[in-house]
Amino acid sequence: MQNFSPNAAAMPDEEQQTSLQAFFRPNISPDDIEQVHRLRRAQPLLTAFTALFYGGSDAVLVRLLVLQELASDAAAPALTRADINTRLGYLEPESLETVLYRLRSHQLLSWDAPQGVYRITPLARNVLAAIDSLMALAQDEDEGDIGFLLSQVAGSQAVGGVTVEQLQHLLGRLVDLTEEFRDAIASGSEFRLRKAQEKWNTACDWVEKGSEVLHAITNDPNADTATHRAAQAIGRAQSALLNMQGMFSRALNQIERQRVHLGQSGLSTTDIKTWLMQHEDLAGLARDAIALPVTPMFITPSEMIDVAEAELFADKNTAPVAELPAGEDASVMESKTSVTPVELDAWLNRLSSFAASIDASTRVHDTLLPANFAVASYRASLLPLLGDESEAALQGGTAAMARLPLAFEPQDGMIKLKDPHVAAISNASLTPLTETPPDTKHD
Repeated sequence: MQNFSPNAAAMPDEEQQTSLQAFFRPNISPDDIEQVHRLRRAQPLLTAFTALFYGGSDAVLVRLLVLQELASDAAAPALTRADINTRLGYLEPESLETVLYRLRSHQLLSWDAPQGVYRITPLARNVLAAIDSLMALAQDEDEGDIGFLLSQVAGSQAVGGVTVEQLQHLLGRLVDLTEEFRDAIASGSEFRLRKAQEKWNTACDWVEKGSEVLHAITNDPNADTATHRAAQAIGRAQSALLNMQGMFSRALNQIERQRVHLGQSGLSTTDIKTWLMQHEDLAGLARDAIALPVTPMFITPSEMIDVAEAELFADKNTAPVAELPAGEDASVMESKTSVTPVELDAWLNRLSSFAASIDASTRVHDTLLPANFAVASYRASLLPLLGDESEAALQGGTAAMARLPLAFEPQDGMIKLKDPHVAAISNASLTPLTETPPDTKHD
C-alpha cells in the first residue's frame, strides 16, 4: 500500500502558473516562434528538471540524493516501501515522503499498484545520466570547460543524431576561449599569461580529441548544410585556438627580455612577486621590522597664529630679482664606465667562439656552465635574444648577440646536473644557423 502524508498531499507542487502570452508583446504570439515550439515538445523533460531543481539548494540536494540512491541498484528494478525506508533510513520520514510524492507526481517515479512497488522511470535515468556526466567533468577541474560540450557532440555523432544547436554551443565556447586568451596576451601580465597558457593547454587537449569527431561530421553525406557549415566553423575556431601558441611564446619572450634581475643574486622581480603572492598576510611581513613606533606630529592653534603673524608683517615690498644668471660653460666629464658590461662581453665572446666550433645541436647547459648560479642565470636570461630581428636592428651588446648565427630552442622538462652551483636546468638546445639571410640593403 502507498503511504500518503496529508501534509505532502496538501503541499502546492508549483507556483501559480502565469500565461505564456503575458511574457510576450501583445502583437506577437508564442506559437509563431520556432524555439518556443521546440521547447514545448520537450515539456516532459523540462518538467522533470523543474521537479528536481525548483526551490532552495538544500531541497534540490535531497531530491537528487533520493533519486540517485533509488536508481543506484540496477539489479533491483522495483523497490518496495520497506526497501526505500531501509536505503534512506537517515532521512526524516516526513521529508522522505514529501520527496517521493514530488518525484512520483512528475513521472520520475512510477507506482505499480498491483504489485505495490516503486519503479525508476526511463525519463529519470536519462536525467540522472546527464547530471552525472556533467558532475564528472566538473570534478576533473576542466579549466577549458569544453569537455562536456564536446562529449555531447561525440555521443550524438556516434548514434547519428548530432544537432546544429550542439555544434553552435561548442563553437561559442571556442570563440569565448580565444577572446579570453587574446585579452590575457594583451594585458602584458606574466602571471595572467602563464595561467591562460595552462588553460590553453587543457583546451588544446580537448581539441585534439574532437578533431576526429568533426572530421566524421564534415564527411557525413547525410548531414545537412547547416550542420556542415557549423562543423567547418568549429574547425576554423580550433585552428585559431591552436595558432595562439606563437602569440604566447612571443609575449613571454618579451616579458623575459624586460625582466629585472636583482644584482648577482640570480633573483628577479618575478621571483619576488611570486614569493609575496604566497603570503596571505602581507602586513605580517612588516611585523617587528620597525624598531620605534611612528610618532604623529600635530600643529596647535598657537603655532598657526605665529606663522600667520609672520606672513602678515613680512616685508612685501622687496622686488624679486628678475635677471637671468650669467652663462657658464658646461663641464665635460669622461665616463670611465664601459658601455657594455664586462660579463656581457665575456658571454658574447664565448657564444661567438661556440658558434664557430659546433656543427650540430648541443645542450644549453654545455654553454652556460661552468659558472656560479648568478652568472649562469644572467647568461640564460639573454638566450631568448638569439635570432630576435627587432633587437638585431639596434646597436650594442644585446644587438650583437641577436645577430649571432645560433638558434635557441627551448623544450619541456628539466635536466638534472652534477654541478656544484646549479642542480637542474631547463631542457633546451642551441643550433647553428647554416643559411645566411640575404642582404636587403640597397646602394
